[in-house]
Amino acid sequence: SAFFELLRTIRAENPDVLHLNSSKSGGLGALSGRIAGMRRIIFTAHGFAHNEMRPFYQRILIWIASWLTILFAHHVIVLSRYECKRAPALFLRRRIVIIRNGIDMPIQFGTGEKIRTAFPPSARITGAIGELTKNKNQIALVEQAKNDPNMYVALVGDGEDRAYLTSKIKEYGLEQRVKLFGFIPTSEVIRGFDVFALPSLKEGLPYVLLEAKLAGLPIEANRVGGVGEILDAKDLSDFSLERMIEKTVETYA
Repeated sequence: SAFFELLRTIRAENPDVLHLNSSKSGGLGALSGRIAGMRRIIFTAHGFAHNEMRPFYQRILIWIASWLTILFAHHVIVLSRYECKRAPALFLRRRIVIIRNGIDMPIQFGTGEKIRTAFPPSARITGAIGELTKNKNQIALVEQAKNDPNMYVALVGDGEDRAYLTSKIKEYGLEQRVKLFGFIPTSEVIRGFDVFALPSLKEGLPYVLLEAKLAGLPIEANRVGGVGEILDAKDLSDFSLERMIEKTVETYA
């Protein structure tokens, strides 16, 4: 049903450029675009799913599906060198270009008072921002706080794992030291953290990590996807909005 809806919409709108994001919409959208006769189909990969921890047969099937997406698209954008190296680009490497996420700088950060006032004044707060999902791995911080009585954790965001995280916080008796804040814009809360944590199992090139680095916070992060490229950057000029636009124009003008 998603395929036929995409095909109907593409034919009705007849856009000059079809830009697709995420695995499912990428594969179905690229196929629909080809059938509809689109002349410029661009797929942005925010992390290839075959690199995830899955059963081997699933990874093989996803690799094939991702390769077909690249085959049907005219151009493929990846966000980091890491993803470029791991792209299923057999015979199709020329279609892939690295265009990193660009962030508008400088950023006006708030005081983070909403986070600070939720914990004791002397607390050293470890904060994480992101959708509450298995791939974002916030449970690792809950487990760490369970074993460290001096650890305070602020989890900002919402998602399908909220109920699971809430139950674990209650099970471990951590209600005073681990708190869920729901969705709040990053700029409003990040100054409330003493340490920024990114325990993700999978990432593309996370905007929130760029924001944490611009805020000057100590960072603890798993080096997945493009995370290492942000952590190791001497400055963030390659991740500016201006640079992203320049690279896009150079590639597709």
